[in-house]
Amino acid sequence: MSEQDEILQLRADLHRHNHNYYVLNQPEISDQDFDYLMHRLQDLEALHPEMADPNSPTQRVGSDLSNEFETVKHLRPMLSLANTYNQQEVSEFVERVSEGLHGEPFQICCEMKFDGLSISLHYKDGKLLRAVTRGDGVQGDDVTENVRTIRTIPLVLPQGAGWPDEFEIRGEVLMPWSSFEKLNQERAVKGEQLFANPRNAASGTLKNKDPRVCAERHLDAYLYYLLGDNIPGESHYENMQLARQWGFKVSDAMTLADGVEDVLSFIQRWDEARHALPFATDGIVLKVNNLAQQRSLGLTAKSPRWAIAYKFQAEQVSTILREVTYQVGRTGVVTPVANMDPVQLAGTIVKRATLHNADVMTALDLHVGDAVLVEKGGEIIPKIVGVDESQITPQRGEPITFITHCPECGTLLMRNDEEAATFCPNDQCRPQILGRIEHFISRKAMNIDSLGPETVDKYFTDGLISNVADLYDLTLEKLCPPAVDLFGNPIFTTPSSKGKQEHLSQRNVLAGIEKSKEVPFERVLFALGIRFVGEIAAKTLARNFKSIDALRQATLDDLLQVNTIGVVIAQSLIRWFQDEKNILLLERLRKAGLQMELSEQELSEHTDRLLEQSIVISGVFQHHSRDEYKALIEKHGGKNVGSISAKTSFVLAGANMGPAKLEKAAKLGVRILSEDEFLAMIAE
Repeated sequence: MSEQDEILQLRADLHRHNHNYYVLNQPEISDQDFDYLMHRLQDLEALHPEMADPNSPTQRVGSDLSNEFETVKHLRPMLSLANTYNQQEVSEFVERVSEGLHGEPFQICCEMKFDGLSISLHYKDGKLLRAVTRGDGVQGDDVTENVRTIRTIPLVLPQGAGWPDEFEIRGEVLMPWSSFEKLNQERAVKGEQLFANPRNAASGTLKNKDPRVCAERHLDAYLYYLLGDNIPGESHYENMQLARQWGFKVSDAMTLADGVEDVLSFIQRWDEARHALPFATDGIVLKVNNLAQQRSLGLTAKSPRWAIAYKFQAEQVSTILREVTYQVGRTGVVTPVANMDPVQLAGTIVKRATLHNADVMTALDLHVGDAVLVEKGGEIIPKIVGVDESQITPQRGEPITFITHCPECGTLLMRNDEEAATFCPNDQCRPQILGRIEHFISRKAMNIDSLGPETVDKYFTDGLISNVADLYDLTLEKLCPPAVDLFGNPIFTTPSSKGKQEHLSQRNVLAGIEKSKEVPFERVLFALGIRFVGEIAAKTLARNFKSIDALRQATLDDLLQVNTIGVVIAQSLIRWFQDEKNILLLERLRKAGLQMELSEQELSEHTDRLLEQSIVISGVFQHHSRDEYKALIEKHGGKNVGSISAKTSFVLAGANMGPAKLEKAAKLGVRILSEDEFLAMIAE
């Protein structure tokens, strides 16, 4: 690959990783790996100025815009910090500052780097005026109502404390470990997907549309920078101590350093002590303390020259691998799990780590009794990163190879060429049956919250259910059968308090099952658990085909005509409908009263006003989110497309539409409609 091609590939990869991290909150790689890719791209772009692109990831700050809140422009850009992972680069930063200040003495303020969501708080006349997320650094989401629920953020400042009439203070909204663990325990009981780490949990909570959810999850906030035209102090440290007096939560770890030795001592101390903190932290932030010196050093296009973030290396420990066991998921995918001697890692005891799939396991070349190196991805999920080479002996144990048969039912495992996953083809395998039922009752599917995994397991063991349709055949008599004598005759006794409670519990289960019959068709389709048909795909298919019968009759070509539905999803759907067991299941669910088509209300909202029109959405919107606009386009017969071409009917443009798209639309003569023009069009 040429360096020019590598530049294009790196840009594409980094754009994807930015989206995963800031929008989806689902990072695929570590921060260190991301920074390595970014540095590589910066170096290559410096060698090839002819490849300059204003839309390169090196020219922007990653975005967390959700399009579900009002977008607000920052009074002052919220830039990201340059990152370093070694102490030599910290020393080089101190030297650069000294050179930039021409030898003038300076101090560095050392602070913890909180692992949460950056926030900008605006105060006027001592009252919280607005709270805005970092967004893309130029504009962010107005999350004031949610921030008001965070008890550590003052809504009104104490009188006479000396605060300016108007100022901005920046910090980090985070979720303490205690709140994070409690939240994940509650989600586990409900059968909901667990948050991977406190940062994801904090971000998802702060972006929730219901402030009550934010209040229930007990977020916290630490503030770390004061800005404004009339701020009182001449140094950063002084201002933060004043902010503490005004009622803001400021880290007690903040320390002034007089030279690089003090800085490195601070780093060394907190690299160990951070594990005892009540919140997640992933590094140290170093800032030139004097504000006049900060202004003198200035900014680059992306980050200030007077500050840098030192990222802690992920803690890595060595322990002994005893065996590999295997878990079977609801779709039959078999996942290898390493079982190890218990070891303390980043504040918790670790005994198990996922090995993902056969390819990963093979690449690690594991043997029974190996000393393996374990670290926590994102400070949460344990993973084996390799074998401890220093402890390998000639007498290694047996090599570990991936199993050939299902550990639950003994069926020969299969693997498709285009997939990394190995799976059990027996859909009557117990974990698959239980997994399908648990998926069916989950919140985003049928939302039968009176049921849980333990109850499902009990019903299955007792022979009451073997598939999701059996839920609708349950009765109170089946769930709470009367006691019988030796001859099978019922014994009528006054129920105990425990018996009364059991009756009430089972009545709640039956009520939840009955209520699930009101769940709309798109969620019923998702609940069926068809492989590769996730929540978004189910919505798309429901809106395009309107009913389960139409979807069943769709050909491969019909399915591929639907935007975002690819070959993998289409073939999976066709295979599912070709299985006679699934058709019988559908008929039972239909007979039970589940919604197998869009309701009359939903159908009445569908029109052909955008029939056969291909529409591109671009920019940031005020009235609806991008997903809501996509749904409106599909509801009125239009087709969402990702890029502008001669076949594009028009572009629905919000604020900050990309200049490249504007130029291409003008070149091809494609119409550009504003939000208001589009809404007027579909309201005719």
